[in-house]
Amino acid sequence: MTRILEPEAGPRSKRAAILAAAVDCFGETGFEATKWSTVAERVGIGQTALYHYFESKTHCLLTIMRLELQRSHDRFVEATESADDPVEALRAGVRAAYDVSEHEVLQMRILQNHMDLLSGARKSKREEAERIAARQLVQVVERDWTNLLVRGMSQGAFPLRDAQLLGASVLGLIVSVWRWYRPAGPTPLSEIGELIEGACVRMIAS
Repeated sequence: MTRILEPEAGPRSKRAAILAAAVDCFGETGFEATKWSTVAERVGIGQTALYHYFESKTHCLLTIMRLELQRSHDRFVEATESADDPVEALRAGVRAAYDVSEHEVLQMRILQNHMDLLSGARKSKREEAERIAARQLVQVVERDWTNLLVRGMSQGAFPLRDAQLLGASVLGLIVSVWRWYRPAGPTPLSEIGELIEGACVRMIAS
């Protein structure tokens, strides 16, 4: 898997602040509607300073997507690796997907709204490196869910079926929430998470 070497975050580095501001802007206003200069203003730097860290707004977007995929993968592994019971591992994986901050909700929304960006090669080397790394992480996430289901089937906890198809279906159900969920909405994320958790268990274990 391609690894992006993260720049060292020195005391004067604005990279983390730029990423945080971009997540807020892209998540709230939308990527296309966000001006690159607006991100600079939120960070308190000139627009030209942005190019020291990201060569384009798209480069920044792809970095956000790659970092969110890595965060989601790491959280899934952490939540499921200690669960011996496959059903509990499935539940833990789903719960982990919704154990997020409001800032992470925005990151997930950005990721799901721009998944099509990962399908085509980029002319810029830096953008292409981020795209490839993100695309590979998508494959890793899909593999993790498939492997969890295969383990459950091998132990007799889940009926024998197409694990890859089921894994894709479960993952699709989980991430679909980020297209419509809003923290200020009438339904708390915890309640949504419980609903999706139950649906996934019924889909897989029944």
